[in-house]
Amino acid sequence: MKEALRETEIPFSAGAVLISVGVVYGDIGTSPMYVMKSIIAGNGGIAQTGENVIYGALSLVIWTIILLTTVKYVLIAMRADNHNEGGIFALFSLVKKCGKWLVFPAMIGGAALLADGILTPAVTVTTAIEGLRSIPGVYTVLGNDQDKIVVITLVIISGLFLVQKAGTSSIGKAFGPVMTLWFLFLAAAGCFHILGNPGIIQALNPLWAIRILISPDNRMGFMILGSVFLATTGAEALYSDMGHVGRQNIYASWPFVKICLILNYLGQGAWLLSNRSSKSLADMPDMNPFFEMLPEEIRPAGVVLGTIAAIIASQALVTGSFTLVSEASRLDLMPHMQIVYPSMIKGQIFIPLVNLVLWISCSLLVLYFRTSAHMEAAYGLAITLTMLMTTLLLFIYLNKIRRKYWLSWLFLVFFGGLEGTFFLSSLSKFQRGGYVALFIAAVLFGIMVVWYRGTAIENSQAVYLKVRDFVGQMGRLKEDTSIPVQTDNLVYITKETRVEELDRDILYSVLDRPKRARAYWFINIQVTDQPYTREYTVENFGTDYIFKIQLRLGFKVDQRINVYLRQIVEELIDSDELPSQEPKYSIYGSGEVGSFQFCLIRKLLIPESDITPAGRAAVSLKYAIRRVAGSSARWYGLENSALILEYVPLFIKMKNLRPLRRV
Repeated sequence: MKEALRETEIPFSAGAVLISVGVVYGDIGTSPMYVMKSIIAGNGGIAQTGENVIYGALSLVIWTIILLTTVKYVLIAMRADNHNEGGIFALFSLVKKCGKWLVFPAMIGGAALLADGILTPAVTVTTAIEGLRSIPGVYTVLGNDQDKIVVITLVIISGLFLVQKAGTSSIGKAFGPVMTLWFLFLAAAGCFHILGNPGIIQALNPLWAIRILISPDNRMGFMILGSVFLATTGAEALYSDMGHVGRQNIYASWPFVKICLILNYLGQGAWLLSNRSSKSLADMPDMNPFFEMLPEEIRPAGVVLGTIAAIIASQALVTGSFTLVSEASRLDLMPHMQIVYPSMIKGQIFIPLVNLVLWISCSLLVLYFRTSAHMEAAYGLAITLTMLMTTLLLFIYLNKIRRKYWLSWLFLVFFGGLEGTFFLSSLSKFQRGGYVALFIAAVLFGIMVVWYRGTAIENSQAVYLKVRDFVGQMGRLKEDTSIPVQTDNLVYITKETRVEELDRDILYSVLDRPKRARAYWFINIQVTDQPYTREYTVENFGTDYIFKIQLRLGFKVDQRINVYLRQIVEELIDSDELPSQEPKYSIYGSGEVGSFQFCLIRKLLIPESDITPAGRAAVSLKYAIRRVAGSSARWYGLENSALILEYVPLFIKMKNLRPLRRV
């Protein structure tokens, strides 16, 4: 237990604070590159944007950061940790016992967060590369040719996904210092213009935010919130990455990050007030206040630093997507896929199929939207869904688990109403690209629903039998010399958690399709709410050849069964619970552990099954998804092991068929 605590708790330290700046804040830290740009464009350009709009928009941005990020996530959500782990699936693990229906908000939130992971690299990298045009020397080469911007963006995105397989531990060491430099740059750029127009500080007054929503000067009306929300799109990362960097380190680093962001937004506002009458800026297509406010001599450095920050933000979302898919798989909400561990860094994983899908999807988004202005219409809509679902699950947590009834209802009404307003305003972007975000989220949600429903139908037809009733038969099979020995250790992976029982299909595979072995192993994996549990129990039914193993693994622990099983076999031989299995022939020399063969049972839906059309469709789609995702043998680390794959019919309930008539 002490070892588990040491693994999950990351103490406060200056180094850990620096790492948190690099890991957690990439998404929210690159928001200044496009938030004010989107607001100004929505109000008709810099020449049409009045002073009241600038003050009001800034006030909305600042108070959105304070309320959603600081209050909701830092002060409230991060206290709802699952053994120091955060994120929507960790939160679901805390509240799932409060109602089966809670799996649906968890799936919606997870799907929307994955959709955000696809959109973020496309938006941030494109925005940063478009900033090259603000450098006069580079503009003479690029001009207004968007094709060149698209090509550069695709090359960077391709490079980003290509390095994932090798791991990012060496690159990750530079994330903290680079992002710290980025935030200091944001603050310095903002302060430079605030000093020239200190009156911009009055935008901190929340009354400006309220007035602008009903002001006739604001051409966007309430729809301005759809652009304002872009300032807090990375807030969910504070909660999701809590287990990677430690809660105390986020508490320590967030004030610094928030101050730098607010100073930069105020600086952009001060620059806009001073340049509203500039005709050259008014004629500039896709004018970006963030890059234009930088003095020409330091603008190249700003563009380069912004591009690096965009890549770091994208990297954080990509690795976050790997973690999210892995957690969903362990909760049986998505298919099991091959997972690679490219380094010794805690929590760093690589899922080849997910990486390929993200790469293709990001590239297609860049080719489809082409400009960051078009992408911004899709960006933000999906993440509002995640925030709404997190709010709902947090309400259940506060109400049912913590028993804070009044606080829970106040939390739900305030933040549910606030985020609901943001969601409705973001829907105004639906026809301009928002439909893409919702489509991606809907596809991912559909995969989760199909997998969840198909698994439930499979579980409903399972029949479990007492193992002790078949010990005699298995003993005779083990000694039956008329049947050749198939292997020393025959291993099945089971779903039933009750030690005394086994799935009928597994016993059918052993006895009705006789498989003779020196020892039979039935392994059940229990995923615990704790992230890094590694425990096992053994039941031998009074024999030295039948073993029911229960592996208790944390929801962030890889499930490489072959590694764990070899350790268990060695320990049982040492304790004389299992006879030595010294092989007669082996290239590895003498040893006590014999050969292994793993048998995976796969269900097949047969025409005779009496099942509703919806149920049949769910099961059929689940099996189709499983074929695309690949064999779960890789998930269990069995890709290089001796493997038997057996198919059995899914007997849900048989239709009443008319008997044959003999003629």
